[in-house]
Amino acid sequence: MPKYSTLNMYRFSFSLMIILFMSSCNDYQKLLNSPENEVDKYTAAEEYYDNGEFRRANTLIEQIIPSYRGKPQGERLVYFFANSFFETKIYYSAAIQFENFIKSYPNSQRIQEAYFMEAKSYFMLSPLYTLDQDDTYTGIDKLQVFINRFPNSEYVAEALELMEELQNKLEKKEFEVSKQYYTIRDFNSAIKSLDNFIADNPGTIFREEALYYRWLSQYEIAVNSVESRINERVTELERSFNNFLRYYPDTIFIEDLSDKINIAKQLL
Repeated sequence: MPKYSTLNMYRFSFSLMIILFMSSCNDYQKLLNSPENEVDKYTAAEEYYDNGEFRRANTLIEQIIPSYRGKPQGERLVYFFANSFFETKIYYSAAIQFENFIKSYPNSQRIQEAYFMEAKSYFMLSPLYTLDQDDTYTGIDKLQVFINRFPNSEYVAEALELMEELQNKLEKKEFEVSKQYYTIRDFNSAIKSLDNFIADNPGTIFREEALYYRWLSQYEIAVNSVESRINERVTELERSFNNFLRYYPDTIFIEDLSDKINIAKQLL
C-alpha cells in the first residue's frame, strides 16, 4: 500500500507540473500574440528575466523596446535585451546589442558592465586556434579598450585573464605554423620560423617548446651533415643544448635532449 500511495503521489505531481507548464505556455503565447499590452509585456519580461527564462524575456523585450525608447524604462530594457542574448549564447547578437547600449546610453550606471560584456561576447566567439581568428583579435581590442577606459573597474582582473587566454590562442596558432616546418622535415625553415616566433613573443608560454623544436631541427641538420661539416654543427648543437638547459634546467624534454646530444657527440 505505501508503495502504491507513493506512486500515485508521483503521478499526481507530474500531472500537476504538466498542467502548470501548459498553462504557463498558453499565458506566454497569449501575451506574445497580443498586439498591445506593453505594460503587461514589460512586467512579464522582467519576471522571465529575473527567473532566468531569457529566451522568453528576449522575445517580449524585442516587441516592446520601440514603445519605451526615450522613456526611463528604455535603458533597462535595452540592457536586458543585450544580456538575454548573452545568456542564451547568441554572442554575435549580444555584442551588437551591448554596442547599441553603449552608444545609446553613454552616461548609464551600467556603462562599465556593458563595455565589459561586449568584449566578453567576442571572447566567447573566439574559435579554436586552428580557425580564422578575426573574433579573437576583436576580443583583445575590445578588452584593451575596456581596461584603458575603466582601469579601476571590478571587472579588470577578469578582463586581463580573458585577454591573456586570447593572446595564448594566437600564439598557439603561430607556434603550430612554425612547428609544422619541423613536421615536414624542412629544418632550415623551421629554425628561421621558430626564431621569429620567439623574438616576436618573448613572454610566450610556448617558448620552451619552441626552443625544443628549434633544437630538434638543428639536431637533424647536424646528424645528417656531410662529413666535412659534422664537427662544426655538432659543436654548435652542444652549445645550443647548454643554453637550453641554462633557461630550462628542469625541462620536461631533458631525457630526449640528453639521448640525442650523446648520439650526436659519437659522430665527432
